Amino acid sequence: MLSALWKTDLIKSKYFVTGLDNSKKTASIAGMCGIIAYVGKEKATPYLLDGLQRLEYRGYDSSGIAVLSDEGVIDLQKCAGRLQNLRQQIGEQAVAGSCGISHTRWATHGEATDNNAHPHFDQSEKLVLVHNGVIENYQKLRDDLESKGHQFRSQTDSEVLSHLIGVFYDSADGGSSEERLVAAVRESLKQVSGTYGIAVMHVDAPDFLVGARLGSPLIVGLGKGENFLASDVSAVVAHTTDAIYLNDYDLVCLKGDEFKVERIDGGVADFQVSQVEFSAEAAELGDYPHYMLKEIFEQAESVENAFRGRLSDEEASAKLGGLQMSPQELRDVDRIVLVGCGTACHAAMAGEHLIEALARIPTEVEIASEFRYRNVPMDKNTLVFVISQSGETIDSLGALREAKRKGFRVLGLVNAVGSTIARESDGGAYMHCGPEIGVAATKSFTSQFTLLTLLALLLGRMRDMSVSDGQEIIKELRALPDKIREVLKQSDRIKEIALKYIDAPGMLYLGRQFNYSTALEGALKMKEISYIFASGHASAELKHGVIALVSEELPSVFVAPKDSVFKKNLSSIEEVKARKGPVIAITTEGNDELDRLADDVIYVPETIECLNPILSVIPLQLLSYHFSVARGCDVDKPRNLAKSVTVE
Repeated sequence: MLSALWKTDLIKSKYFVTGLDNSKKTASIAGMCGIIAYVGKEKATPYLLDGLQRLEYRGYDSSGIAVLSDEGVIDLQKCAGRLQNLRQQIGEQAVAGSCGISHTRWATHGEATDNNAHPHFDQSEKLVLVHNGVIENYQKLRDDLESKGHQFRSQTDSEVLSHLIGVFYDSADGGSSEERLVAAVRESLKQVSGTYGIAVMHVDAPDFLVGARLGSPLIVGLGKGENFLASDVSAVVAHTTDAIYLNDYDLVCLKGDEFKVERIDGGVADFQVSQVEFSAEAAELGDYPHYMLKEIFEQAESVENAFRGRLSDEEASAKLGGLQMSPQELRDVDRIVLVGCGTACHAAMAGEHLIEALARIPTEVEIASEFRYRNVPMDKNTLVFVISQSGETIDSLGALREAKRKGFRVLGLVNAVGSTIARESDGGAYMHCGPEIGVAATKSFTSQFTLLTLLALLLGRMRDMSVSDGQEIIKELRALPDKIREVLKQSDRIKEIALKYIDAPGMLYLGRQFNYSTALEGALKMKEISYIFASGHASAELKHGVIALVSEELPSVFVAPKDSVFKKNLSSIEEVKARKGPVIAITTEGNDELDRLADDVIYVPETIECLNPILSVIPLQLLSYHFSVARGCDVDKPRNLAKSVTVE
């Protein structure tokens, strides 16, 4: 059952069926790939290729489709490389069939080759499967199947699963082809260890799809006379806004005009038909050359969406009803733990400063992948927040489950409505920043920061924050969208700076207090899309080793607004300049003290100190974007990365 968080926070349902047993959870590994499957009245291929295009951010090492032709033959086409390679391979010869499955891959087991691309046949070549996840005992299963004469065409664990389902299908007694296929999937999944999101199709059961999920996201898109399976609603939002977010251990059977959701063990499943909260147009590129640039420029709106309807002038506070905690329960919190990965972890680090400064509650940040394997001492009044854009990050999900297992209240700060973290947390808040397609997170960072500011404001006003201080924060929050637009107007100027340093072998990023996390985030953006060395540090750490890297070829990027530690930052800049290191400085409008020192200065509008990171991080996003584009990098699909990290 969906937590009260998501009921309060705008999700709408058509109907609800009770009976789900959520006692069994998995914190295992899953694949960062994309599935889209279609069954209906139209030709499947255009739907599949369009869906793959929308899912390519989840993986782009290889792709493939399998369509059951009107003649009852499965046409399978797949190849390594980007989706364009598959489009060219198919050309004008797309098979006429109204049922098909497809996949875009981020390699886990086996290199990115044609043979390792999905879909995969079984031994008979009558059954075909696409799979996200990792089958941990695949080698044992493969050895057993090979001893029985099975021949494998790939190195993948996924092909083993297709063969295993085929074996159980061929040995099934009685029943229709559809019933046999469902039974074969059930029996096979009992044999495997690991995680999966699968879609399966068989020649003997035309216009019929079977899907199942454990640890890897899978949704059902419900259309009119057509239905879909997909890893993400972005793949189907152009065709339907009705979606079912499957739970772990759910199995779904699809035809064009009907569907059935059950538990893998045959029990009754709970599910909810939810309305997708963004349009197909919101996930389109529009007039922008890249999704990353589009999403950078959407931040004025996404930040506003994060605080819209959540500010109370009368109480000089924030309203976060989705937390599902009474004022007394919130006042009883003695300690807060913020958990996240990558960009979400950097937002959490900023949130630590915010909560401690505004609410005076001891707060600490835990990297999600470490939290679940550490024995972190936490008393009974500790509140845990899990931060994730996708709501599917496997390490963050594992941390959530570990904290809940120990009896702690866990709240989620996520963007994806209906995601696993949203469903399994005890409450929380949505970011409402719309789809983020670019692999490098941008607007999700500023939206997460905004939510954490609201949380700090709410908790602060429950303690010793004055009305006037609360009003000042609200005033500055409301002013942020226009100030963000002012920063974005400097994109061309920032491009000139990026081109100036295009041959730099790396960059140092430095900041203090609230902007230490800004420096870390700026460095992460640069390294993940440009592939150059970039590292973020607290400014004062410069002289404790980092200064050894300073040279005439290596630029240092300082986040140095006119704040309480500006003079300290100024001293650090002096140290770099004394060693002839180039300096790019981010500072406050009207502050001319850096003109004589920095080689390049980018100005951001003045705001209160705790909100400066929202304005200061945007020039860093633009700097990395323009730098990487000029170097010929694919900023939306950087090498070795995928958007939704669902593999441990």
